[in-house]
Amino acid sequence: MAFKKSLTVINIVGLLVISLFSVALATPGTATFYATYVPSACYGSKDSGVYIAGASDPLWANGGICGNLFNVTCTGPTNPCTGQGVVVTIVDHCPGCGGTLDLSKEAFAAIANPVTGIIKIEYQKF
Repeated sequence: MAFKKSLTVINIVGLLVISLFSVALATPGTATFYATYVPSACYGSKDSGVYIAGASDPLWANGGICGNLFNVTCTGPTNPCTGQGVVVTIVDHCPGCGGTLDLSKEAFAAIANPVTGIIKIEYQKF
């Protein structure tokens, strides 16, 4: 019985450490949104779904970021932020888009009210 309790404590401590480590790796930025998804700079005419994003110049790396998954959360106040996070796949390049990530309208709406247009975010590559 003591062995099971110590394993449970170890598991809980491990999850807490992983959670704190994950939060520490998040990068601050800004997000905008767009609504025309095809064609994309990464996949041309291929439909990549709706939970997608374009990468700004500093992230683009000559297309090396294509296909990477990012967890994105809005970091502003409850209005416009929903308190939810969203996972997006990088499928496009957004030179001069005004944000770090240019989210699909659906991805943006999952984390914030689209009326806002631009939000503060934290993002983390998977």
